[in-house]
Amino acid sequence: MKLNKFLIPLLLILGSYMYAHAQNKEPHYAGYLFAYFEGKSDPMKREHLRFATSSDGVKWKAINNNFAVISSDTIASTGGIRDPHLLRGAEKGFYLVATDMKTFKDGWDTNPGIVMMYSDNLVDWKHQVINLEKSYPKKFANVKWVWAPQTFYDAKKGKYLVYFTVRYHHNEKLDFYAAYANMDFTGFEAEPKLLFSPKFGGIDGDIIFDKGIYHFFYKGNTKDANGKEFENGIKVATSKSLWGPWQENDGYLDSYAKTNTKVEGSSIFKLNNSDEYILMYDVYSDGRYEFQRSKDLATFTEKPEAFTKNFDPRHGSIISITKEEARNLDRKWGGVLPELVQPTEKGDRYVFKSKGNPIIQHHYTADPAALVQGDTLWMYVGHDFAGGQRGYVMKDWLVYSTTDMKTWTEYPVPLKIEDFTWAKSGDAFAGHVAERNGKYYWYISTNWTGIGVAVADRPEGPFKDALGKPLLTNKDCFASTHSWACIDPAIFIDDDGTPWIFWGNRECYFAKLKDNMIEIDGEIKQVNFDGFSFTEAPWIHKYKGKYYLTYATEFPEKIAYAMADNIQGPYEYKGILNEIAGNSNTNHQSVVEYKGKWYFLYHNGGIQTDGGSYSRSVCVDLLEYNDDGTIKRINMTTEGIQ
Repeated sequence: MKLNKFLIPLLLILGSYMYAHAQNKEPHYAGYLFAYFEGKSDPMKREHLRFATSSDGVKWKAINNNFAVISSDTIASTGGIRDPHLLRGAEKGFYLVATDMKTFKDGWDTNPGIVMMYSDNLVDWKHQVINLEKSYPKKFANVKWVWAPQTFYDAKKGKYLVYFTVRYHHNEKLDFYAAYANMDFTGFEAEPKLLFSPKFGGIDGDIIFDKGIYHFFYKGNTKDANGKEFENGIKVATSKSLWGPWQENDGYLDSYAKTNTKVEGSSIFKLNNSDEYILMYDVYSDGRYEFQRSKDLATFTEKPEAFTKNFDPRHGSIISITKEEARNLDRKWGGVLPELVQPTEKGDRYVFKSKGNPIIQHHYTADPAALVQGDTLWMYVGHDFAGGQRGYVMKDWLVYSTTDMKTWTEYPVPLKIEDFTWAKSGDAFAGHVAERNGKYYWYISTNWTGIGVAVADRPEGPFKDALGKPLLTNKDCFASTHSWACIDPAIFIDDDGTPWIFWGNRECYFAKLKDNMIEIDGEIKQVNFDGFSFTEAPWIHKYKGKYYLTYATEFPEKIAYAMADNIQGPYEYKGILNEIAGNSNTNHQSVVEYKGKWYFLYHNGGIQTDGGSYSRSVCVDLLEYNDDGTIKRINMTTEGIQ
């Protein structure tokens, strides 16, 4: 085929356009980041920088347990910051500006300026204090307030405009001033100039550009002929130019303008993968944070909606973030919503370092089962779905690996309860993975519907149901009468290659497995010996020719153990191994040798602040033997493996 001579240049232009468009394509956003300061904590600690994350822009959770991510006394001249505004850079980096003011120490009379900050990754920040009175005395010698700064990228100039509200001691009018930031975002190119002077003044400005129009949202008011304010709320002005002139629209946007409820701190952001905008504001008079929706930045829903949150923000701002940015935040401070960091795509991984016990703090995890393959320790855990639960909600299992007991890798969810179509209980309870002939077999509990087994070609999965039915059910628990007797499978492959399975609640059962690992071989037997007070969670390991049966005893549960010369017993009770694990009624362990050391993996309810008996957390500490082969009491530590 011969191309037309006029078509070739056209194709070249089109190709260049498509390449440029691909290069400038927006990142794939996984969620949102909220920068704010607090409204209800210790007054002297409120005016610090805090972050929260969300996957939908409505339901929020504070990171770092709602403690400061950056203490304001390290960045602000007053020791406090208010009104933080966060902006994603046009090409790279993040820009954050805030009011330099600590009202609970200095009051409301005056503040000197703002704080400017820059970061490449949202976790490492450089800062600079800008004192308008000192830097620009000719214009700002008598300044009273420099409030609520924000940053806007001026695409026409390729510069970042910083704008803020100014009020002087000699003039009560509240006007917006602005200046372009210098290249390294440590100051201004020149003295700030008037940007917008609303008729009756304004604070808390937020500019957004859409379809050729600049929209300037702010807290405005209306006054009578005598200068007395009789109405206030969120207003908007528009312009075809960033520097104006600005046309103030009549009326107010927020639902509270004609009521006694006062709002301020408006900020607007666009929902990911949507044409919908969220106009949020601080209902400061009632200590709430609410929002209204719009698709055109002109008409907004009338009824306000409330954020769901575990913190009390004052004036803040929101940006979209990618999964890797969320992971950076989680590695640094912890507490990022699990769905923002959890791998979901094939080949995706989340690598993080444990900061002691609990070792995983972005998920609630329980019932750890360890498997050593070469120089890697694999850890398979149950997954409590949320914090502060009042019952077990477990719908899938998770898998992690480590080569040093400090750095952990999380993989996509390898197995869900829905993968077992026969498991009508819907409960994903404790499990155990064993390797045999290059295959990995995951034996899992489903509460009252029995023990199942799944199989995979790789230790990280994905796993699939190997039988299409239970391996064991309550009918196999011949000494039991309660419905949840058939749980907590544990596998041990002996030195001669014989695979065994132990399980049970209240009564402990065991049996051989066939070589195919998916059938019981012979008689099911029961473990009994003097002093055996069995609750659940059996685990078998072997050390210097001795068999060790560890298990949960009594309730709240401790871990006890017994020893035998033969896997079938008789076992001799040896005592308590670890005491009640903090803030958890249950206790479920695994014992494993890895790189010459023995480890004791267990769970507690130790994640602050919503851990508990149904929102548990996996921990690991060293296990040590006495000279006679008995085991020393486990020292449960906060520090974990160092």
